[in-house]
Formats: sequence, structure tokens, C-alpha cells
Amino acid sequence: MERMPVFVKVEEYDDVLNLVKTIRRRLDEAKETLGKIHDLKNEEDHQIELWQNALGEIEKKVDFIDHSLNEPEHL
Repeated sequence: MERMPVFVKVEEYDDVLNLVKTIRRRLDEAKETLGKIHDLKNEEDHQIELWQNALGEIEKKVDFIDHSLNEPEHL
């Protein structure tokens, strides 16, 4: 695509610069928010993994107790 010069009226130049600054600020805010969401997701994933491990351990213990109660002579 060929680059062409862009002409802006002098009266509107400051408005364009302010608009670009506002857009950049909003982009920075969006990046920051996205980073926070990413951190929260990672923490959530970690907590879910901990809960899954805890449930797995509880399930093993319940299975052992159930097996022990149903077949006590194998102990």
C-alpha cells in the first residue's frame, strides 16, 4: 500500500494529538486490566489444581476405608 501524506487542519491538530494520547492511555489501561485478569486466572487454575489433588486424596482414603470394611480379613 502506497503511503500518502495526511493533511490535518491546524485547528484540529491539537484535537488529534489529544485523541491519540487518550487512545494510548486507554490501551495501557486495557493491557493492565488484561494482565490482572491473566494473574487471577493463573491463581484460579492453581487453586483448582489444589482442590483436585485434595479430592483425589480424600477419594483414596474413602476407597481404602470402604475396602477395609468390606474385606477386613485382608488386613
